Amino acid sequence: MRIRFFITLLAIMVIGAATGNAQILNLEGKPLDIDSVKKDFDNQPYFGLYKDNYFIFGPSLNHPNKTNTNIKFQISIAQRLTKSVLPWGTYLYLFYSQKCFWNVLENSMPMTDLNFNPGVGLTKPLYVKSRYIGKATLMLEHESNGRDSIQSRSWNKVSLAANVMIDKCLMVHGKIWLPIVDGMNNKDILHYCGIYQAGVQIYSPNQRFSGSVMLTKRLGKFLNYNTVIELSYRIFKRDNQYLFLQYYNGYGEGLLEYNKFHNQIRVGIVIKPRFFSEY
Repeated sequence: MRIRFFITLLAIMVIGAATGNAQILNLEGKPLDIDSVKKDFDNQPYFGLYKDNYFIFGPSLNHPNKTNTNIKFQISIAQRLTKSVLPWGTYLYLFYSQKCFWNVLENSMPMTDLNFNPGVGLTKPLYVKSRYIGKATLMLEHESNGRDSIQSRSWNKVSLAANVMIDKCLMVHGKIWLPIVDGMNNKDILHYCGIYQAGVQIYSPNQRFSGSVMLTKRLGKFLNYNTVIELSYRIFKRDNQYLFLQYYNGYGEGLLEYNKFHNQIRVGIVIKPRFFSEY
């Protein structure tokens, strides 16, 4: 049922791109066609950014104090493992993301939760009318907090994700996963970290401002979602560094306290990957 939902969502995204003014531009502001995208994938550096890389600080909106006012930062990279295109027009990638929560206002400034998220997968560029509109990725990923005993948290996922530009100011994305929960202390993780996610990102015409909303559906009631709202403003016109605001409402922000509700706002700096952000 979940796979059928995601395939339907992906079809709607592609149809929307086909009927709209979907296009992703190169550094010279020209649309990317199939040949130029293949050349770009082959010639780009093997190593680069995957998801947003950010460093943000802020309080809980529910009774803020020293323990729930913290720094959250994420490092996310991708390594292309193949030199050229594989069958079905795909490329093999190694992905790695690490998320950390740092309580700098407490004594000794402890890093209370570190989440490690490696993965490997096949990425396929998507085209409509010979225009590059986004990509889809099928991956196997692991996520854990590297702890033992009762604080150990871990799970694995076979994930299918897609990002599609509907037009130059609108990108939609979705991700669904087949979970393999192996952590003894987080057997109920789907009730908090969810079973699929979907979102939308908008851009200003000059591409300096962007805003996004992402919803992650938790297992259980119909309207139980984790919500992330993000706003970004590019500091300098030709750079990929942005002022960044992130609002998180829900469960599963970090693995250690995945089953505790968080209502958190933070601000800081983000470095974004080329074309669009991954989620």
